[in-house]
Amino acid sequence: QPPWCCFQWAGSSLCTRAASSPLCFLFQSEYHYEYTACDSLGSRWRVAVPHTPGLCTGLPDPIKGTECSFSCKAGQFLDMKDQSCKPCAEGRYSLGTGIRFDEWDELPHGFASIATNLESDSSISDLWPPKGCPGSTWLALGDYVASNTDECTATLMYAVNLKQSGTVSFEYIYPDSSIVFEFFVQNDQCQPTVEESRWMRTTEKGWETHNVELSRGNNVLYWRTTAFSVWSKVPKPVLVRNIGITGVAYTSECFPCKAGTYAPTSGSSFCQLCPANSYSSKGATSCQRCEPDTYSGSSSCKPRPPCTDKDYFYTHTACDASGETQLMFKWAEPKTCSEDLPTAIHLPPSEVKTKCPPCNPGFFKTNSSACEPCPSGSYSNGSGCISCAAGTEPALGFEYKWWNTLPANMETTVLSGINFEYKGMAGWEVAGDYIYTAAGASDNDFMILTMVVPGFRPPQAVLEDVENKEVARITFVFETVCSVNCELYFMVGVNSRTNTPVETWNGSKEKQSYTYIIEKNATMSFTWAFQRTAYHEAVRGQQPSPKAPCSPVLETISLANSTSFTGGPSFTSKGLKYFHHFSISLCGNHGRKMATCMDNVTDMRVPDGEAEFSKSVTSYVCQSIIVPSDVMGYKTIVSSQPVSLADRVIGRCFFPWSRDGDWSNDVTQSCRSGRATAIHLRCDPLKTGSGALSLPSKCPDGTCDGCTFHFLWETSTACPLCSAYDYHAIISACLGGIQRTTYVWREPKLCSGGVPLPEQKVSICKTMDFWLKVGISAGTCAAVLLTVMTCYFWKKNQKLEYKYSKLVMNSTAKDSELPAADSCAIMEGEDVEDDLIFTSKKSLFGKIKSFTYKRTSDGFDSVPLKTSSGSTDMDL
Repeated sequence: QPPWCCFQWAGSSLCTRAASSPLCFLFQSEYHYEYTACDSLGSRWRVAVPHTPGLCTGLPDPIKGTECSFSCKAGQFLDMKDQSCKPCAEGRYSLGTGIRFDEWDELPHGFASIATNLESDSSISDLWPPKGCPGSTWLALGDYVASNTDECTATLMYAVNLKQSGTVSFEYIYPDSSIVFEFFVQNDQCQPTVEESRWMRTTEKGWETHNVELSRGNNVLYWRTTAFSVWSKVPKPVLVRNIGITGVAYTSECFPCKAGTYAPTSGSSFCQLCPANSYSSKGATSCQRCEPDTYSGSSSCKPRPPCTDKDYFYTHTACDASGETQLMFKWAEPKTCSEDLPTAIHLPPSEVKTKCPPCNPGFFKTNSSACEPCPSGSYSNGSGCISCAAGTEPALGFEYKWWNTLPANMETTVLSGINFEYKGMAGWEVAGDYIYTAAGASDNDFMILTMVVPGFRPPQAVLEDVENKEVARITFVFETVCSVNCELYFMVGVNSRTNTPVETWNGSKEKQSYTYIIEKNATMSFTWAFQRTAYHEAVRGQQPSPKAPCSPVLETISLANSTSFTGGPSFTSKGLKYFHHFSISLCGNHGRKMATCMDNVTDMRVPDGEAEFSKSVTSYVCQSIIVPSDVMGYKTIVSSQPVSLADRVIGRCFFPWSRDGDWSNDVTQSCRSGRATAIHLRCDPLKTGSGALSLPSKCPDGTCDGCTFHFLWETSTACPLCSAYDYHAIISACLGGIQRTTYVWREPKLCSGGVPLPEQKVSICKTMDFWLKVGISAGTCAAVLLTVMTCYFWKKNQKLEYKYSKLVMNSTAKDSELPAADSCAIMEGEDVEDDLIFTSKKSLFGKIKSFTYKRTSDGFDSVPLKTSSGSTDMDL
């Protein structure tokens, strides 16, 4: 009667509503068995679980299950019906206490793929993408599962409960450091484990295997990727396959063998690969042979196409005892074409023998016409060894200019671009004066050429220079001729570590030279990988025939000190925030380059101070991409994609620097004239030390075309030396008998160093109040004196005018004679001035002048009189 029916198993409850009527009768094919969680005594129950929810009647009763520590052997499975181990049937396999996922037509049951936005700020996450990252998930692509390639974080998860300690292993391809790839495990408390192996390293030689130990109990496995490429090129995804987990204690079913494999007997723990020219379907117990006019795929045979000139390649044989070689033609292996079809061509015959080219420099020919290195202390140009003169030593290095045979320290192979398996065939062939990529089995294969150098011996002068970290360089000349899309990769590895791509060229490229600087005296591996096209629609008839002549030369150079700065934030189309980080050494340390940019994507597991194997670029000016830790959600800042912007000084450098500097580096695929960097110095005395660097406002990334970079460096070092003309004096008022002279810089100040600013001067002075009093007193006295003198002369002038009037009146009585004098002398008491009469009226100053200059020596005034005739004057 209860409307609900619940079962408890495996730590969770299943509740299904029972049908009210009619009751359902369940056949055995409509349900399966599960175990409940183990109790404290290590026991559990077996319960039946319907395949279709909502059916709850007719189920078998729960019974006592096997002990929790029970397990089956490899090649067996636990039959839950009678709880006993039984062998797997033919065409199937099992791991016993483990499970394996090697088919990825879809995500297997139990796996989940989710995507989240990078930005930790929820407001930003809500804006872009509008609905999270629906397209940024792990995709099942048949033989493997592939990660996302955008700025979202894609996580592949799988939860498993282990009855005992076990392991998880998987194979992966991780070719592009523009993606951060991490694998970690969380336990019941959601605490990550095995932190030291969390960050995965990039791969070079196909699939690599990664193993991690798991603890008993619940374990959640995480494969997490985040791309942060800011360039237009889409990063290559991470590929994962063959995930195996041990420690599950039992498996209730066996797995069928996938196509191309088979299990001939029962109780198999693995499936065998089908032989060449055979195929098999899924769950096969044997493989079927292909017909002669077909070649094998994994699950079927395909008809052979007619052979063309793209299906064979040419090579040179090794020199024989007579010192001769021969040009030969060979079919590309495995051979998939047919020579019997009407339009097919046949393999050209070998050409006549010719004289072998000389040995490469540093080698000599033995009696068997083989090339061997010269003994220590000698050198050669390829013909014979010559001992070095006394006091000299040979300049050690490799110079490969003749390619009759592949050098002993080089090897070549082909990596499938579809399933990333090595094909056991040569990808590069020698051709006399160059080496080229031969025909491969498919257009998207990688033709790989690898050279290993165990170490370097730089000259003694370099060893004594502790600041010089550059021990060698490798230079090669190459050319690519492509009719469709193609890529050439140059990769470098240190001390057997996985090679990391340092440069990539796309499409056809004219013959050019490339140089890579070696900064560590260690075992180095150099790899050239060429892929014709990544497009599956390209046909064999469109294959290009690229040539990549290589002439490695090793020699020594030198290094230097730097300052760095980070520009403003930039954002990708998905909203990923990143920064352009620039490191600049300007003129370096007396000409030695010291600006370093790092790539720490694949070395996050390396502790601080020990990241010596990180990929780095050292130059006068370099650039890298910085993604903040708060954006990525990781504990450390991600630095990636370092590139040199300037490794040669074009202009002059001064110490200290006082002018602009220009730099340029080697030609790249996008900048045929090389990258150039111009640093413009601006005087700013307030910005001492490293000063302040900035980018052009019109080109916030430092460049508008990707090839020419401009920087503005505001620093006191750019200022001229200060002199006496750069400051002036300010004199203060006289206060208390003291006067101060202060010196200040002229504004704006555009100098630094040089003559220092003089100290303040103090001198004794007289105050302005004393002189003011003296001036007022003198002015007052002068005004009083002037007033008195004015009054005196005014009165005197009045008297003179009166006497003059009397004289005029007397003279007019008779026109012909003078009036008679009343007296011949001046009586005592009579004022002389009373009898003086001027003939004409004068001004005040004229009167004063007359009074001054017309008085006689006896004290009388002399007055000029005019006769009646007007002819003569006479003085009285």
